[in-house]
Amino acid sequence: DNGRYKLAGENATDFPKVPQITDSYSIDLSSELLSNAISNTIFSTSTDELRPAMTGIFLKLSTSSCTFVSTDGHRLVKYVRSDISGDEVDHEMILPRKSLNLLKSTLPSEKSSDVKLEFNASNAFFSFDNVKMVCRLIDERYPDYENVIPLDNSNNIVIDKSEVLSSLKRISIYANKTTNQVRFKVSGSEILISAEDLDFSNEANERISCEHEGDDIEIGFNSRFIIEMLNNLDSDEVRLEMSLPNRAGILKPTSGNEKGEEITMLVMPVMLNS
Repeated sequence: DNGRYKLAGENATDFPKVPQITDSYSIDLSSELLSNAISNTIFSTSTDELRPAMTGIFLKLSTSSCTFVSTDGHRLVKYVRSDISGDEVDHEMILPRKSLNLLKSTLPSEKSSDVKLEFNASNAFFSFDNVKMVCRLIDERYPDYENVIPLDNSNNIVIDKSEVLSSLKRISIYANKTTNQVRFKVSGSEILISAEDLDFSNEANERISCEHEGDDIEIGFNSRFIIEMLNNLDSDEVRLEMSLPNRAGILKPTSGNEKGEEITMLVMPVMLNS
């Protein structure tokens, strides 16, 4: 009741000017689609500021689809919507992770809401309801992600997502805390998941059943990456595609995708100790 407070202000003319939209291209996206695209990709962006291109999400608008890609060098997520497309010219941009986190938290919850995306060579403009958001694009060349995704995968395994996720959460407790390495030994219709920490003489293993096509294989993965990827897949069952122990493994949902939606998650293996 009897307080008095004094604050110093800044001159309003020093506030940054909002960039103007010039030479831009625009497209309308549903808020649900945009939210799903951000959720499915943002977790695998890099935090390494020395590689700025990988700290954001790559967005490509082509004549047939809209593709969102993120990678940190150890894993990669490619989210494709074939129900959204651009004009005759392909458009590419890299959107900063921080801006997309902010956008996701402010997107309208109504599924029918549309978000207008306008962009030019340097900025992207998002507008919906009474909100306008401007973010500066990352001016870097994005890695050639298509060449990293192996196409010839002779080993296909279908596993229950919740079963393998629960197993990995238990097994990873016994893994080396530096590498988080877990071993997948696939033989017949069984996977032996194991981990060991030689420094503390800790080890654990569990067997789970699976549907398996191909040769027996033994491969190592970082359990933290696999757990995070599985947590971001909505399918009851997932398909793990592999070729060789030193080639990337691919995770795909077997069901649960919306019409026109396709998601591919890639994870690099870790070298197994003999």
